Amino acid sequence: MSGAPTPAPIAAAAVLASLMLLLPGGARADEQLQVAGAEVHLEFDPGEFRGRAPQIHDWARRSAEIVAQYYGRFPSRRLTLRLVAQPGAGVQGGKTFANPDAFIRVQLGSEVSAQQLLNDWMLVHEMTHLALPDTGEAHAWLSEGLATYVEGVARVQAGNRSEIDVWAEEMRAMPRGLPEPGDRGLDHTHTWGRTYWGGAMFCLLADVGIRQRTGLRLGLQDALRAVLRESGGLATDWPIERVLRTGDAAVGTRTLEDLYAQMKDTPVRPDLMALWRELGVFPEGDSVRLSDDAPLAPVRRAIMRPHPGS
Repeated sequence: MSGAPTPAPIAAAAVLASLMLLLPGGARADEQLQVAGAEVHLEFDPGEFRGRAPQIHDWARRSAEIVAQYYGRFPSRRLTLRLVAQPGAGVQGGKTFANPDAFIRVQLGSEVSAQQLLNDWMLVHEMTHLALPDTGEAHAWLSEGLATYVEGVARVQAGNRSEIDVWAEEMRAMPRGLPEPGDRGLDHTHTWGRTYWGGAMFCLLADVGIRQRTGLRLGLQDALRAVLRESGGLATDWPIERVLRTGDAAVGTRTLEDLYAQMKDTPVRPDLMALWRELGVFPEGDSVRLSDDAPLAPVRRAIMRPHPGS
């Protein structure tokens, strides 16, 4: 995924983090930065990135703050973030672990530009993985779908991406998550489209449903904050039923559990275009137009609005 950011500032979290930089020749310098409620050890060789260290610091800090703002705190108290230099530009890949300590490895182009780091979605996506308990391979759609969905919403809330860009991407990509012939439901169909965008579709439906049932007061964000608070995140193994039950209890609905019951073993195919029209999202060329006159426009605005507890 990619996104065009808006130039709004991001409020820094108030907890000190230590960023440890591996310098040429084996020397190491410690730099103290305010980073989202966690002790983050950033490991890379600045010599491989030719003067880009300040932009890399900003990218790591900004990504952590975006995730912390969405969840109310950073998902892990301690994180090692290791950057592996690759030829070329851009953020080229990432992987997240928590066995037992949080660890993210990112492949970063040695020619990465400041604009590419500002636009990057991948580090936010990987950091989001830290907030969900491990529910097992059969439910990878929940982990990857949440990270795909939350990345866009969280970056909009933080002013790092435009709402139009997020809805335009969903309109282009989310249909890839719809079931195809032979599909047996989210728990049994592990294609790329169903895992990432089928999971994101589940999250969108859940977010809209929770907002409708709570009169806009609460959303998926509140459910996910409760799951993180009670589980501690990725280092914990939880059955998916416990994750969904915990989230539902936090918002006082059965939206997550009921939606899972519908979609886990059955190829449910919601009318996404009808849902977007109700939300006030209309295709316009390669982008979208937002309308506040649509029936569920207040739901759309509530989803993208920064959480009152942030």
